[in-house]
Amino acid sequence: MFGKLTLEAVPFHEPIIMITLAVVAIAGLGIFGAITYYRKWGYLWTEWLTSVDHKKIGVMYILVALIMLLRGFADAIMMRGQLAIAEGASQGYLPPEHYDQIFTAHGVIMIIFMAMPFMVGLMNIAVPLQIGARDVAFPFLNSLSFWLFVAGAILVNVSLGVGEFARTGWVAYPPLAELGYSPGVGVDYYIWALQLSGLGTLLTGVNFLVTVFKMRAPGMSWMKIPVFTWACTFTNVLIVASFPILTATLGLLSLDRYLDMHFFTNELGGNAMMYINLFWAWGHPEVYILILPAFGIFSEVISTFSGKKLFGYTSMIWASGAITVLGFVVWLHHFFTMGSGANVNAFFGVATMVIAVPTGVKLFSWLFTMFRGRVQFTTPVLWTLGFMVTFTVGGMTGVLLAVPGADYVLHNSLFLIAHFHNTIIGGAVFGYLAGFTFWFPKAFGFKLDERLGKGAFWCWITGFFVAFMPLYVLGFMGMTRRLNHYDNPMWQPYLIVAFFGAGLILCGILFQLAQLVVSLRNRESLRDVTGDPWGGRTLEWSTSSPPPFYNFAVTPSVRALDAFQDLKERGEAYLRPDHYAPIHMPKNTSAGLIIGLLGAVFGFALVWHIWWLGAVSFIGMIATFIARSYNEDVDYYVQPDEVERIENLHHANFEAPRQALNTQPVAEQI
Repeated sequence: MFGKLTLEAVPFHEPIIMITLAVVAIAGLGIFGAITYYRKWGYLWTEWLTSVDHKKIGVMYILVALIMLLRGFADAIMMRGQLAIAEGASQGYLPPEHYDQIFTAHGVIMIIFMAMPFMVGLMNIAVPLQIGARDVAFPFLNSLSFWLFVAGAILVNVSLGVGEFARTGWVAYPPLAELGYSPGVGVDYYIWALQLSGLGTLLTGVNFLVTVFKMRAPGMSWMKIPVFTWACTFTNVLIVASFPILTATLGLLSLDRYLDMHFFTNELGGNAMMYINLFWAWGHPEVYILILPAFGIFSEVISTFSGKKLFGYTSMIWASGAITVLGFVVWLHHFFTMGSGANVNAFFGVATMVIAVPTGVKLFSWLFTMFRGRVQFTTPVLWTLGFMVTFTVGGMTGVLLAVPGADYVLHNSLFLIAHFHNTIIGGAVFGYLAGFTFWFPKAFGFKLDERLGKGAFWCWITGFFVAFMPLYVLGFMGMTRRLNHYDNPMWQPYLIVAFFGAGLILCGILFQLAQLVVSLRNRESLRDVTGDPWGGRTLEWSTSSPPPFYNFAVTPSVRALDAFQDLKERGEAYLRPDHYAPIHMPKNTSAGLIIGLLGAVFGFALVWHIWWLGAVSFIGMIATFIARSYNEDVDYYVQPDEVERIENLHHANFEAPRQALNTQPVAEQI
């Protein structure tokens, strides 16, 4: 009845896991009890869990991302601790089967369940506001995307307590992913977590492409679109192009495991190399899916805090387009290690190097924007400057890996690990943390504590270099990836230094948690009463903080790039209309939540071969979706008197500070 699921699947003999589960259970019960005690379930259900408001969905994405950051970092520091002591006679404190699960989970969590939702969350918050839209094109699909992603996150975390996670590394290479080598359920957890979250991400990509194509404010031509929205649009092009490849690849791997087909096995005509090619045809565009929005954030931050228009806007857009195209070429450098000829290696080596050029264009655009600008060294600017240093190092080492001869030697060493952590952390994560600080007052109505934010930055960037520069050295010394034990005593000092670097990053994360607590406590003194705390240049800053659920009482009309700055310079930024028109808005729905939870049950059932439960949950998902499709009560009109009431309230709160702001020179508004 329960397939392969037995009580033996719960790792009672693993004290680390059981203590972790106990802490999580106590924390979960505490939160449940607090919500029940304060009678907030109704509020959570109506305002958050069933919401189709893109801003609230964005906040929920980021909340899950921060939770998964803690989980993924716990894995990271456990790995660093293991390698710091596991030399020679010492086997460390993690048995091999546990260590292998940890490093697989770390990669999957940080890429798929931390970086991706953080990026999608910021995109949800900012993009519709930047283009003057009242919502995304398909509000229900936006909710469904989020809950499918949550279903995947649930499966990853359930694997900690029931069964195991994959021991294959985060790319699940065959033959390790074959049933013969991984007979347990770890790879199945991996497959269904990625399938569910990947489907959600694909729907997000389609949704936001349609939103940007069809819902821009009147007058917002393609070359008046804010840079962050442009970057997200290119990202969504990559999502729509690459995520079906991931779905198909994992589908074929599932057929290998469930129906004994031989797509990727080394027998009966299968080819493990095909898996590698297919996986990286998604995996390398995924890197640029993560980094392009961060580039957009840096552009917005530098322009805003320099008090001037972004230098080289057109070049920036074309550079993003070049990166988008080249992102699909870069993956072919894996041919280097597959025995390709010199002509193939040379072509793709050059193509991989060329991607550094548009990235350099962006760096110089930001530097020239800062040049002769009154730069305010706020926390988002510090994250940007930190990125420019770390990404330069990561980019140069990436170019080095584009040399076939070097790649042959270094691709399976810690050098590669250091390289992609340089680009993903120093690029994507630093960008998201800059965006988090930048748009936080817009989403919540108060700013984050600046002092603690700067403390977090300095711990992060110091810890980053202390943690990953030793790995470059170890890569040159020949230390391979995925080791859990080594016999070379010369490696140990570097690994001890790397462990202390991870400890410094932990301090940065603790600073960020303290920042949230302190900012919440002091929210009245940090209140954003103008809606424009930074002297913003794009349309999201023209609304109140937080914005009303309909975003804009009157659809803005765009006449120039940096539309809000243009309105401020014309003296039209805060004018009230003579009258308001009804606003068409979507209704909240529980369908996305129900489908997502049934998706988690479906994935769990297939992991454990509980076929009846899988069938019931799948039918439930389809039935819920069909029921939603036939439901015609999905929208309503906000009446003009309600709009006027909300707008009058906002204007009463903000009018005086806004008028004062409107008369200031731009540089003084920052």
